Amino acid sequence: MTILQQQGQAAKSASYLLSTAGTAEKNAALEAMADILLERQSEILEANAEDAAAAKEAGTRPAMLDRLTLTPERMAGIVDGIRQIIALPDPIGRVDKMETRPNGLIIGRRRVPLGVVAIIYEARPNVTVDAAALCLKSGNVCILRGGREAIRSNRCMVALMQEALIKAGLPKDCISLVQDPSRESAHELMHLDGYVDVLIPRGGAGLIRTVSKEASVPVIRTGEGICHIYVDSEADLGMAAQILYNAKCSRPSVCNAVECVLVQEDIAEAFWEKALPLLGRHHVQLRADERALEALGSQAVPASEEDWDTEYGDYILAVRTVRDTEEAIAFINAHGTGHSECIVTANYFKAQRFLNAVDAAAVYVNASTRFTDGGEFGLGAEIGISTQKMHARGPM
Repeated sequence: MTILQQQGQAAKSASYLLSTAGTAEKNAALEAMADILLERQSEILEANAEDAAAAKEAGTRPAMLDRLTLTPERMAGIVDGIRQIIALPDPIGRVDKMETRPNGLIIGRRRVPLGVVAIIYEARPNVTVDAAALCLKSGNVCILRGGREAIRSNRCMVALMQEALIKAGLPKDCISLVQDPSRESAHELMHLDGYVDVLIPRGGAGLIRTVSKEASVPVIRTGEGICHIYVDSEADLGMAAQILYNAKCSRPSVCNAVECVLVQEDIAEAFWEKALPLLGRHHVQLRADERALEALGSQAVPASEEDWDTEYGDYILAVRTVRDTEEAIAFINAHGTGHSECIVTANYFKAQRFLNAVDAAAVYVNASTRFTDGGEFGLGAEIGISTQKMHARGPM
C-alpha cells in the first residue's frame, strides 16, 4: 500500500466519525483552528517567506508571487473567513422534502456529507484553510494537494489545524496534506478510487483540463476563468472604464479577473480614451485584433488566435472590436469557459438579451466580474466557482 493509499484509508475512516459529528463539535474545532492560526501566525509567515523567496528565485512572475504571499492582514482575513463559516447554518441533517406516498412509504430527502473530498490546487496557501474549514463544517474530510510553490506554508498550516482538531476531540485525519507536491502524487490522487468520493481541481485551465481528462474518481470542475466584458454602444463609458480596471487590475491572478474585453465599434475610440489611463497604472499589455489596433495604435500589440482562449492570470488583456451585441454574445459563447461574463450598457433590452443568451455561471450587467464570489453573493464561503452543469453552478 502506497503512502497516499494509507492517507486515503485514514481519511475514509475519519469520514465515518465526522459524518455523525454535531454542529457544536464542528464549530468548536473550527474555533480552535481560528485561534491557533492567529496565535501562531509567525510560524506560518516564516514558512511562507521561504516559499516566496524560493518562488522569486525561480523567476515566478509578480502576479503569481502576489497570489502566493501571505501577510498579517491576509492571515487576519483567512481567520475571519473561518469565523464566517462558523456562523453559517449547518447543512448536514437538514430535510428538504418529506411526503407520504400512496403506498404508505414516507419519503424524505435529507442532506448528508459527500465523504472524502480531495482538492488539487496551485500556489494559493489561503485555499488550504478555506477548503479545510468548508469541508469540516459540511461534515466532509479533505485531502489537500497544493502546489510545490506553497509547500512549506501548507505543511505549517495543516499541522496547526490538525493540532486544533485533536484539541477539539476530532480525528486529525479529517484534514490532511499530500506531502509530495510532484505530478506523480497528483496523478495518484486522481485515481484514489475507494477512498476519494469527489475531486475538486482549483487552478489554471491546464490543471483543470488534465484532472477532468485523467481522473477516475468523480470530478467537479471549478475555476477555469476566461471572463469577458462587452462594452456596448449605449454604455456609460466612464463607468465601463472603471469596471474594466477593477476586473483586470484589482487582482489579475484570480479566476474571476477579466481576460478579454469586447468593444462595440461605434464607441471604441471614445472608450479607450477613458480606459487607457486607468490600465496604464499597471502597465497592462493589450493584445488587439486588427479593428482594435486602429484605435489603439502603438499602445497595443497584434493578438494571435491563441489569445482569445488564454487565461493570462497577469496584467495582459485581449482586446476585440465587435459590430454589435449579437457578435459579442456569439464570441463569448465560443471562447468563454462558462465562468463570469459582463455587459456594460444603459439599454435594458440589450442587457436582457445578454443575460438570456450568454452561457455562463455568472452573468452581469454593469458590474465587475470580480464579484463572482460566495461571500459577495451572500452564499457564505466557497470551495470554488463551478463552471459545469451537472451539480452546483457558480459559487459552490
